[in-house]
Amino acid sequence: MQTSPLEVLTTLSTIRDYIRWAASRFTQAEISFGHGTVAALDEAAALILHTVYQPYNLSETYFDTVLTMIERLAVVEIVDRRINERVPAAYLTHEAIFAGLSFYVDQRVLVPRSPIAELIEQRFSPWVEEDQVTRILDLCTGSACIAIACAYAFQEALVDAVDLSPDALAVAEINVEKHLLDDVVTLYHSDLFKALPATSYDVIVSNPPYVCQTEWEMLPQEFHAEPDMGFKGGVSGLDLVVRILVDANDYLAEQGILIIEVGSSAEALQNLFPDVPFYWLNFERGGDGVFLLTAEQVENYHDLFITALS
Repeated sequence: MQTSPLEVLTTLSTIRDYIRWAASRFTQAEISFGHGTVAALDEAAALILHTVYQPYNLSETYFDTVLTMIERLAVVEIVDRRINERVPAAYLTHEAIFAGLSFYVDQRVLVPRSPIAELIEQRFSPWVEEDQVTRILDLCTGSACIAIACAYAFQEALVDAVDLSPDALAVAEINVEKHLLDDVVTLYHSDLFKALPATSYDVIVSNPPYVCQTEWEMLPQEFHAEPDMGFKGGVSGLDLVVRILVDANDYLAEQGILIIEVGSSAEALQNLFPDVPFYWLNFERGGDGVFLLTAEQVENYHDLFITALS
């Protein structure tokens, strides 16, 4: 039997109470996670802390703080919206945390959640020397979370960020301005490399659309609330990935590296190129399907990549 709104407001009082209550409601409603959180309790904490204007990493010491009636009403409202609207929590709060940084998001972009954040925090070690990285390219930038996180990690580097979606670039511009990085991060409206000037990059990183059509159709409702352009990678899921592999050869510096997330299409990629020594990266915080190739490897297998386009 579900507790009435009045009972909730009068019997629950602390942040801890409402996190526990919201987690129970999320579990009961069988909502889907995967946009920065992986469980009902984590989702509840993230949503409620934001709603009462507290940081996502608030010490649990403060969880027994009593909420005002206005705060309780706001929490109940946003929990109801999360259940009824079936959209990612970040679209309700307009905030997502990536690599420890806050980003504005709305339904024009995918919610940031790539495991690439962990690589950026490690400054792509041991694959590059931090002080040798002067130019970075982020393809399919979306909200610009990867590009901006790279700008923080490599403070002597210039970062170019590319997207084909004008809507996504509008959100990316909001985030570049929010982080005061207009002089560091340059946004390009481009179909991958097409509108870029001739430049050599020490790091090319990308989280492109890589979901095959069959998998896309089976995704939970929350994922269908995101722009499908950010997911669909063709019948195999690899249409854009192969194009990046082909053209990266012209843009990687001699000691550069290419990092691409292909997620659930990792097996399909390895089957398509069984002789290519993709280095599949491991993540302490979870996530998979991200590979690395050196500039030398990209060049060595260039002809093979071209063949796959025909």
